[in-house]
Amino acid sequence: MVSPGPLATSRVPSPAPEADVLARAGSLYRDLHAHPELSGMEERTAARFAAALREVGCVVTTGVGGHGVVGVLANGVGPVVMLRAELDALPVAERTGLPYASTAEAVDGQGRRVPVMHACGHDLHLAVAVGAAARLGRVRDRWRGTLLVLGQPAEETLTGAAALIADGLHERFGRPDLLLAQHAAPLPAGMVAHGAGPMTAGCVTLEVTVAGRGGHAATPHLCVDPVVLAATIVVQLQSIVARQVGPAEQVTLTVGALRAGDHPGVIPQEATLGVTIRALSERALDDVRDRVIRTVRGCCEAAGSPAEPVLRVVSRTPAYRSDPEVGARLRTAHEETFGAERVAWWPPSLAAEDFPLLAAGGIPSGYWMLGVVGPRQWRAAPGGSAAEKLAGLPANHSPSFAPHAGLALPAGVAALAAGALTVLAPR
Repeated sequence: MVSPGPLATSRVPSPAPEADVLARAGSLYRDLHAHPELSGMEERTAARFAAALREVGCVVTTGVGGHGVVGVLANGVGPVVMLRAELDALPVAERTGLPYASTAEAVDGQGRRVPVMHACGHDLHLAVAVGAAARLGRVRDRWRGTLLVLGQPAEETLTGAAALIADGLHERFGRPDLLLAQHAAPLPAGMVAHGAGPMTAGCVTLEVTVAGRGGHAATPHLCVDPVVLAATIVVQLQSIVARQVGPAEQVTLTVGALRAGDHPGVIPQEATLGVTIRALSERALDDVRDRVIRTVRGCCEAAGSPAEPVLRVVSRTPAYRSDPEVGARLRTAHEETFGAERVAWWPPSLAAEDFPLLAAGGIPSGYWMLGVVGPRQWRAAPGGSAAEKLAGLPANHSPSFAPHAGLALPAGVAALAAGALTVLAPR
């Protein structure tokens, strides 16, 4: 692998994608959107993505770190660039009214039948990555090196990147000289947005199981009710950020799941909570995690729980911080591709990604936001300022999240191709 060096700058703007490239990418997008799959279950999605990569000339390996897919487009000796997209969807019931809306259902990890929707744009990311590979495959005379296109499983559970690394991703396919990803965001379609400093938060997800003593609903005094205990824990956890974390820290703590019991007349034996902590610094993340553990143990002791609570770290990912040199190169390339008026700044966010794990060990990386809101939807959003409109638009993970594919797809393809050429065709 040949490093482009810290001052390499692209002066080869990404050509506009051809109509047939966009048509095939659009067809892939609609198909993936209509057939979403949950994290770790992305068998069909991986197969469709792999087939699309083969069609544009990639040599494809499947089954990497689960259902992960890696496409290799080699074009002589030179640097290696990896484009990352995600395979998985969410347990959300779609309410977009799109003609290709998902009606899919699946059995989740807890054995429940749930609706499934691409409510975060991963289907768009996959289609755009294939489009970028097709675009670069047609202009091989303008660059040298190797393009890797990665379809990552289980991003929504923040476990997929770790599984890929454990399966030897970089050893098997080459350590990238540049790792790139973009993410759908509620900005006007055709725009991209870059960050300076932290872009996404570090995240720890905990599974907390508390023990009760089950019995009859008519004799609660003879039991230890884990439902009441869990409810107490939920309320007490809210005071951690509100009263124990400095107001200057950007931290959130969410109890996103609470499961207990199967019958209203039976006091169950245990309750399980799913807790997510997000922060922009590792120190704050560790501090809040420790406070959660102390709070859970204190509530269990006060309730007379017959056993110690079981706390399990389900996943952990660090915050992603933009590399200043890489970020400057990418921003320049995107300004040359789109015009400066379509390249915005993105503030730090408490959304979390496991993308930083793929870049661990000093791999240069770039990450930006891709606008997906169509003109009509933007105009209809309440408010006069951009901030007010953003607050009124369906956000990622919403049942109404519906990217304007006709504008977002070509912009996403051009943005990825331009980013890759900063290394594959440097000045």
